[in-house]
Amino acid sequence: MKKFPEGFYWGAATASYQVEGYNENCDWAKAARFGKVPPAGRLADHYHRFEEDFDIIAELGHNAHRFSIEWGRIEPKEGVFDEDELEHYRQVLRALKKRNITPFVTLWHFTLPVWLAESGGFERRDIPALFARYCGKVVEAMGDLCIYYSTINEPNVYATHGYLYGAWPPFKRAKLFGKKIGKEDGTSERTGAIASSKHIFAYMRVVRNLAKAHNAAYDAIKKANKNSIVSVVKHVHYFDHNGRPLNRFRAWLMAHFQTHSFMLQIVHKLDWIGLNYYRHTKYGDITNYLQTDMGWNINPSGIYGALRVLHLYGLPIVIAEAGIADRADLYRAQYIRLQVEAVHRAIQDGVDVRGHMYWSLMDNYEWALGVQKRFGLVEIDYRTLERTIRPSAHYYKKIIQKNAIL
Repeated sequence: MKKFPEGFYWGAATASYQVEGYNENCDWAKAARFGKVPPAGRLADHYHRFEEDFDIIAELGHNAHRFSIEWGRIEPKEGVFDEDELEHYRQVLRALKKRNITPFVTLWHFTLPVWLAESGGFERRDIPALFARYCGKVVEAMGDLCIYYSTINEPNVYATHGYLYGAWPPFKRAKLFGKKIGKEDGTSERTGAIASSKHIFAYMRVVRNLAKAHNAAYDAIKKANKNSIVSVVKHVHYFDHNGRPLNRFRAWLMAHFQTHSFMLQIVHKLDWIGLNYYRHTKYGDITNYLQTDMGWNINPSGIYGALRVLHLYGLPIVIAEAGIADRADLYRAQYIRLQVEAVHRAIQDGVDVRGHMYWSLMDNYEWALGVQKRFGLVEIDYRTLERTIRPSAHYYKKIIQKNAIL
């Protein structure tokens, strides 16, 4: 039996816009009203049913839970903060505490308040100050109910989808050497975004501003709660190679572009790092992989390489998201087992991993793809809102109970 360290955090993750429902004051909801992305609507109604959902977490043995706070609810107008919404999220934290579940709060998970999106979003010069003000306000309001805070979820994914692919708000699609950049799943075409080479510069500006916003927020969070442990949640697409020089260079170049170029701007303002892992590319690989419902190669063991990439920064790591879209629940249990085995191997090899959050707790709105891709340990019937625990969730529970790989 392969044991994990004492006090290891086991849980699952959600994001506010993807599960809460009834969230109309953000750029995604506005885009849905214009037909550019699927409407969200009620979704799982987690906003009102979080107590019920946390009972499920407790039943499944989780001792940690990651969720996000919705900026558009907290600051519905620029500089105006809604105390009722702050109290709502305090109630969410109290509900977790009552069940002895440690919260990991993400302060921003892709969606912007309408007022901010309409005034330039992360292209605004003053966005670092605006973001820091919001983060400081939330952390101060949460008090001693939480110490683990992530500033930004997947900064590079946000910038790429919104400013290169044109598939997400603000729908700026780039053109490089005369060729349109875009997603192959049709989401770039659906938005009607007109490709332009100038959006490359908007993309670069946004990435810089995301780094500056994180750094400013780090200081604001520490001021609001000196005991806070602050991270960024970084998506790592792990690039490997077959040893040939050209493929080795391609893997190095892509790792620098997708991970290190951003991390080097913020590493001096981090206590921990959150890892999101879903994708793996090995240059020169001829393996025929099974695929998830997202059309991604199934390779959960690749998380070992992703952990090694972030290990270079010498900080504790918590796996903030890692999971599989598998509506029929055919592969999820095996996926979890292989993923957790790879995490254990990384720990044995010296990587300081403190926790593992499966994505996701429940079926969710998968952004421009709507609700058809099912990642959840818990199935949601969107007609009746019935929650059904999938068999793979019970397998994950056994791992958690033993704090070890079975």
